[in-house]
Amino acid sequence: MNKTLIAASLAAIPCLSAIAAEDQNAAPLDEVVVTAPRMEQPLKVVTDPKAPRQPLPAHDGADFLKSIPGFSVIRKGATDGDPVLRGFSGSRLGILLDGQEIYGGCGGRMDPPTAYVYPEAYDRVTVLKGPQSVRYGAGQSAGVVLFERDAKRLREAGISGNASLTLGSAGRNDEVFSVRAGTPDYYLRAGATRADAKDYKDGNGRRIHSAYTRWSSNFAFGLTPDDNTLAELAYSRSDGEAAYADRAMDGSKFARENVSLKFERRRLSELVDKVEALAYYNYVDHVMDNYRLRPNANTATSYAAMNPDRKTVGGRFALTLTPSSEWSIIVGADAKNDRHRYRSAMMQASAAAATALYESLPWRDDIEFTQTGVFSEATRFLTPDSRAIAGLRVDWHEATDRRPDRYSAATSPVNTTKGATRHDTLPSGFARYERDLAELGATVYAGLGHAERMPDYWELLEKDPATGQSAFLATRPEKTSQLDVGGHWRRGDWQGSLSTFYSKVSDYLLINWDNGQTRNVNATIFGGEADATYRLSPTWSTTGTLAYVRGSNDTDNKPLAQQPPLEMRLSLNYDDGRHSFGALWRAVAAQDRYDIGSGNIVMNGKDIGRSGGFGVFSVNAGWRPAKGTLLTAGIDNLFDKAYAEHLSKTGQSSGLSGAALFPANTRINEPGRTFWLKGQIAFD
Repeated sequence: MNKTLIAASLAAIPCLSAIAAEDQNAAPLDEVVVTAPRMEQPLKVVTDPKAPRQPLPAHDGADFLKSIPGFSVIRKGATDGDPVLRGFSGSRLGILLDGQEIYGGCGGRMDPPTAYVYPEAYDRVTVLKGPQSVRYGAGQSAGVVLFERDAKRLREAGISGNASLTLGSAGRNDEVFSVRAGTPDYYLRAGATRADAKDYKDGNGRRIHSAYTRWSSNFAFGLTPDDNTLAELAYSRSDGEAAYADRAMDGSKFARENVSLKFERRRLSELVDKVEALAYYNYVDHVMDNYRLRPNANTATSYAAMNPDRKTVGGRFALTLTPSSEWSIIVGADAKNDRHRYRSAMMQASAAAATALYESLPWRDDIEFTQTGVFSEATRFLTPDSRAIAGLRVDWHEATDRRPDRYSAATSPVNTTKGATRHDTLPSGFARYERDLAELGATVYAGLGHAERMPDYWELLEKDPATGQSAFLATRPEKTSQLDVGGHWRRGDWQGSLSTFYSKVSDYLLINWDNGQTRNVNATIFGGEADATYRLSPTWSTTGTLAYVRGSNDTDNKPLAQQPPLEMRLSLNYDDGRHSFGALWRAVAAQDRYDIGSGNIVMNGKDIGRSGGFGVFSVNAGWRPAKGTLLTAGIDNLFDKAYAEHLSKTGQSSGLSGAALFPANTRINEPGRTFWLKGQIAFD
């Protein structure tokens, strides 16, 4: 830990204590250093993103999700990894920010949806596993992640808020601030985040091209004239830059702008329990280049920049009906229009020339999507201890190929589907039975779900190399049928959960990186997650988690590409209400199942062969000097191990920049020993 970090840490302690001491009514902060959020409802994990956790507190959505059993991340350095749930990645996993769908702009998946998320700016993160809900959008076969902010009516006039500061190795410096003020009739909410880090070093001391800077701001005005009514207008902006070791370009702009209008009204009548409506506008403006964040070869044609953007306009309406005490029924509809455009400047003589050229060019549309869906989800309370939940939705998709000839390698020299429009009508549904076993302190469940997914933007970009036919019309929708069985329990000093799944996927969309081909295959994927916590004493507890996935490409009779290996986490924690200590051991097995050259969305992840197993040991401590104040610190990868995740991009040893970044065809190593310290304060 360098001198700057030590000095800042020591300075922060008395400052935080003094601030909290001024307000003895300060809001409480989470009392547990979270190492692995547990499933305490069937197929549902709810966790507080403001709670301290190890490894190093997350600065983007994917980094946050990887602490939840069942999640992995396709890594490409320090930031903007792509989340994977149970071996399913890309648009198979829905990411919603305050109920709104968002997509990245980069054709190489430089900016997945979670790249635009700073987790601590939200009040709650909910994960719904599997195709076991139809309320949150179309084709989400892996599940849904909801990043949500609270919008509750104030009991009395006042002001509340929270702030945090995180410092760490590699110059890590994060600041978060949010405040909410108002009366029972209205409120104002505002927040801001900033995250910054320099290149990190791996366990071998090698510097990894991985620096980043991100900032975001959000504002909202809400009307709450009574306990049952809410109307909110919200606005947010964010931007940043990030360096990558896996490709010949870095991200020099990640601008996002969002406007949303939300309305909720509860308890309208005995039949209508709730009506909710949401309209939103999301715009992403992304720039990647090879000269702002890295040295350039400085030749007459070595400078390049690309500028895609994406606009998504959508809305949702739903009614919650309670025709009797045994029934709760949600009916609704959602729709969105999603347009992607691009412009670029390649082979320029200088950075100034490349920037000036792309900024002067007109935007060119490539693919436009329209989706409209209707859904219904019902819960039938069979007995006080059992219930059945089922849902059905139908989506009407339309996609239009607006790419010109010579758009890219996928369409050059001729785009055979230029101007074509494809239409797909896709159903999804599920049914689940849940039963509480009060005598055992347990709940068990079994559910069968089916989801059909339209090929996404990245999958439609490719072509069949043998025929030259664009994948735009040649690919079929992906159809997933999955059985989920499991349960959770809490009895005495024990609590835990078990969640298993078996999935058959027809027309799984597989991409071969070597020839850029998107094709349909049939696949089988199964596995599950388990966790258990045992309270050794009032202050000591231990937790263990296990996650396993096995995927097979049934069409080619080989392993399915890009599947995570077996992973286990064991932690030991002490918490007496004022002080806390913890240790976390993360053990990952070798992965011997792979399909070299195959994977997911191009530039998102492909198999390069076997990966070795590894174990990483980390420690943490916490101190609550006063109510509403929390100071936590940790050392991740205590023994400075050099390792890489199986789901990792490979290095880009050279390219348009000519700069040495990381060896080609080699997985990018993770950070070595990392020190961090975080101070938090909450007040009301």
